[in-house]
Amino acid sequence: MSDLELSNRAVSGRALPRPPRVGTMLALAFVAYLIVATAWPAVLQPYDPDAIAPRDAFDPPSPAHWFGTDESGRDVYSRVVEGTAASLLIGVSATAIGLALGLLLGALAGLGGRVLDFAVGRVNEVLFAFPGILLALLIIVLWGPGPVTATIAVGLSTAPGYARIIRGELVRVRGSSYVEAARVLGHGRGRVLLRHILPNALAPITVLATLGIGQAVVWASALSYLGLGAQPPAAEWGAMLAAGRTYITTAWWLTVFPGLMIVLTTITTTVLGRVLAARDGAAR
Repeated sequence: MSDLELSNRAVSGRALPRPPRVGTMLALAFVAYLIVATAWPAVLQPYDPDAIAPRDAFDPPSPAHWFGTDESGRDVYSRVVEGTAASLLIGVSATAIGLALGLLLGALAGLGGRVLDFAVGRVNEVLFAFPGILLALLIIVLWGPGPVTATIAVGLSTAPGYARIIRGELVRVRGSSYVEAARVLGHGRGRVLLRHILPNALAPITVLATLGIGQAVVWASALSYLGLGAQPPAAEWGAMLAAGRTYITTAWWLTVFPGLMIVLTTITTTVLGRVLAARDGAAR
């Protein structure tokens, strides 16, 4: 089940099972680690991430180099920490782009009447005909590779999913009993929209954003791995995976540890998203 499917269940009122308390605490601890690695990477780095030491090339993990060294003798752990900011910046920015566009399209479909609803629905159906990563690749082919293009491409490719969820929530809230009661009491359309429909319909955005960051990090890393995002020797997790695949049989740590960071980030955002979704469902 994808992150967007999980969030769709959350906004539809079916509460997701909350992860165990230990899992939630571990997720919060890892988030704290990511924040420190993003804002103050030098605190966690034992070495300069760009310092070359040819004599130490391909050293396996050891107390001196926790994640080993790469083909140039650079400390892999220091580079993984350095890449946290780049990877999360892409993930957060892409999620913000996708949510903003999804909110616009969802609001037009959910509040703009039958004509706009039909038009936006047909556009979404066309976009859903393409797998998200394929749509991102198409955008990069048109605009050229690079981290900025990859961020925009991932954001645009995730927008249709957000638009569908937000549109469904707006339609659900618009037809709810308390909105009908507000109208019966003589409240104007603007007041009903601003005080009743939007606050309740947009509450799940926090859940969508939390789940979406993990998905965006994976997609952005995949694009970098294919050479369409950040380029080696940049310390970005996807680019590090691409650089290490040549040596995967002799220096497994070059790909395992950047890949592990991507997996842990995705798991962490999913766990926190499920916690928020469970609380949102319980509040309903």
